[in-house]
Amino acid sequence: MALDKNKQEIHVLLVAIASQGHLNPSLGLAKRLISEGLHVTIATTEIGRHRMLKSSTITSATTSIDGIQLLFFSDGLSLDFDRKANLDFYMESINKFGPINLSKLIKETYPENGQKKLSCIINNPFVPWVINVAVELEIPCAMLWIQPCSLYAIYYRFYNNLNSFPNLDNPEMSVEVPGLPLLLKEDLPSFVLPSNPFHSLAKMVLDVFLNLNKYNWVLGNSFFELEKEAIESMVELCPIRPIGPLVPPSLLIQSHNQGQDQDLGFDMWKAEDICIEWLNKQEPSSVIYVSFGSITILSRKQMEMIAKALKHVKRPFLWVVKPVDSPLPNGDGELPLGFLEEIKELGLIVSWSPQTKVLSHDAIGCFITHCGWNSVLEAIVTGVPVIAYPQWTDQPTNAKLIVDVFHIGSRLRANQDGIVSNDEIEKCIEEIMNGAKSKEVKANAIELTSAAREAVASGGSSDQNIQLFVEEIIGRNCSRVAAW
Repeated sequence: MALDKNKQEIHVLLVAIASQGHLNPSLGLAKRLISEGLHVTIATTEIGRHRMLKSSTITSATTSIDGIQLLFFSDGLSLDFDRKANLDFYMESINKFGPINLSKLIKETYPENGQKKLSCIINNPFVPWVINVAVELEIPCAMLWIQPCSLYAIYYRFYNNLNSFPNLDNPEMSVEVPGLPLLLKEDLPSFVLPSNPFHSLAKMVLDVFLNLNKYNWVLGNSFFELEKEAIESMVELCPIRPIGPLVPPSLLIQSHNQGQDQDLGFDMWKAEDICIEWLNKQEPSSVIYVSFGSITILSRKQMEMIAKALKHVKRPFLWVVKPVDSPLPNGDGELPLGFLEEIKELGLIVSWSPQTKVLSHDAIGCFITHCGWNSVLEAIVTGVPVIAYPQWTDQPTNAKLIVDVFHIGSRLRANQDGIVSNDEIEKCIEEIMNGAKSKEVKANAIELTSAAREAVASGGSSDQNIQLFVEEIIGRNCSRVAAW
């Protein structure tokens, strides 16, 4: 009873930028903390509210999702500013105005003389300045690491100069990281490479690791059984507690459910309802699902190669082709002329899909993905084999994990021109769908599905870490109350 009373006093604020891939892990953690009796709010930028309204994730009359309150603050830019095309300027703006506006929002929502006391702030690596807001307001802070724990280990060793990494003098060198197989240049996250063009993002990750000592906890969106060696390699350096997978809870109850309704999540684009209706007409494990996330725009030539491969393999496919914001002069991101007519009896092209519903459908046989970590986890918890086509940031390392650590798929290899040929795509599809490797990767995927369910079940490894986290928040809160 005393514990329940303490929990009533616990308010937690999660902060993330308005990206679907960042907000959904926060939502997953928020639901888990609410199930423990805590009060949880998610704060994101105003552009997030705008996108959620357009996608019908929320309505103008609601400020919550699944019972979790939403708060919004300005990143210093207008709603029509193109943040993707002006990434460095956007990062500069949110780094400048985010702390000011978030601090103001916290003080208004949790006034010093009010009954609500904020007991913990949780941010992720893409809003590293939040830790300084927490320190200034004297509120304990946790970081939710939303990439694999293996990436946490790599970045920690890179920024603390514990290992040698590719440099201008030796750009092709391989890297040995404890707990991981040998990493070639093509397996490393783009931010540690000397060729990395995304300087603002590399600086952002640097800021995270320069300020690790300010955090009270580091939580990982993974589970111990999935990345055991990498997690154990960090115990003596800077431990990370895996509390995932932070996916919709229903995915961890029943992996294939014919596309029934899943838990609500953040969608920045409106999914097409036809996906599930179309999948219901397909044979079990027959469909190739193709999706490269919300950011990737493939070249015109690469789009042609994928289209050609999907026609040649003559298997049903569902391909998510998100429209580009404005047509590019070279045709990048667009389907070949006449393709829709050619495949109308074979496949379905949509602008956005309800991915968790799609992956949990019995008809899905494999998933061709850019290897965003949320997509990888969703494939794991639904037991779907993967064909990896990584692009940037953590995705090359995720692809390495998929093939050589998790053993649940294959990786597409580009030719000397940087293009993955249709022959390479067709070979990988056949290998995963019906080749000698297909039974092995399917069995491994199903085994990891079971391990993920056990991790989040009562007494499982992730459940124990959540319980410990909650107990420590309560303990700190009780100490603060006593001090007052």
